[in-house]
Amino acid sequence: MNMITRRQALGLGSGVAAAIGLAACSSKPSPAPAAGASGAPGAAGPSGAPVSLPTGTIDETYQGHRIQITVGPGHHGMPMPTVKIDGNDLHLMPNADGSWVTVVNHYETFPDPISAARAAVRELQGADLVPFIAKEAKL
Repeated sequence: MNMITRRQALGLGSGVAAAIGLAACSSKPSPAPAAGASGAPGAAGPSGAPVSLPTGTIDETYQGHRIQITVGPGHHGMPMPTVKIDGNDLHLMPNADGSWVTVVNHYETFPDPISAARAAVRELQGADLVPFIAKEAKL
C-alpha cells in the first residue's frame, strides 16, 4: 500500500498555496506611477510610488531651531534632500511608499522631509541634534 507521508502532504500543500498566492499577485493590474510633489512627471521612487521632494531650498526656524533643506544628488544619482537642524545633519531615509523616516523618529513615517524635520525638532525637546555617523560595512 502506497501512503502519503505527513512531510509529503505538507510539501504539496505549501506548494499549492504558493502557486495560488503567485497567481493572485500577478493577476492584479499595476497602477500607473503618479507624479511626485514637485509635479515633474517621472518623479517616482523605485516602486513607482510618488516621492515628495521639496523644490528649491527651505530655510526656516521652527520652535527655536533652524531647519535647512536642500536637494542634491543622492545614492545612484537619484535626488535626495539634505536636512540640517541647527547646522547638524539629520539622517533622512525614504520608504518605498514615498514616505520618510529619520533616525530621531525611526518608527513614524512622514509625507515629506519638512514634516519629518519638524517632528524631529519636537522629539528633541530643545536638545541639540547629535550628528549621525554611519559605520561602513566590512566585507
